[in-house]
Amino acid sequence: MADALLPDPTRWRVLPPALRQLRRTLLLLGAVPAVVLTMLVSANLGGWPWILLTAVPLAAAGWSWHSIGRVWRAWRYAEREDDLLISRGVLIRRVVVVPYGRMQLVDVTSGPLARRFGIAKVQLHTAAATSDAVIPGLYPPEAARLRDALTERGEARSAGL
Repeated sequence: MADALLPDPTRWRVLPPALRQLRRTLLLLGAVPAVVLTMLVSANLGGWPWILLTAVPLAAAGWSWHSIGRVWRAWRYAEREDDLLISRGVLIRRVVVVPYGRMQLVDVTSGPLARRFGIAKVQLHTAAATSDAVIPGLYPPEAARLRDALTERGEARSAGL
């Protein structure tokens, strides 16, 4: 019954795969040195039994690789007539509803690595101190379109207050 309040699944927009690629690249940048360091320490400590310690960072990296994919697939957003929905979470599903009339600022940012992967983050600021309405990993044209559309809808809704 609660799913009846959510938009049609065909109206949900998913994040581009560049966000997943960025996060997996960052994982590799941290995991490869950890595995190499573990192998060097294990080899210096005495051979075969210590080499098994290398399995720990390898297993953590494998689990993280898989988790990045699941978390990426869980992010989605939908524009409705009066509000924006942002859904995320694998274990605990969270749906944030941001009414257009409550938005104060729509911020689009892109750091150096995000620009390298061709993505940007859209963050919505409201009067609520705990608002965490963020959509990471959008292509810059989509982020700009969403920013402009949300700003236009927000101004139209707040004008009626």
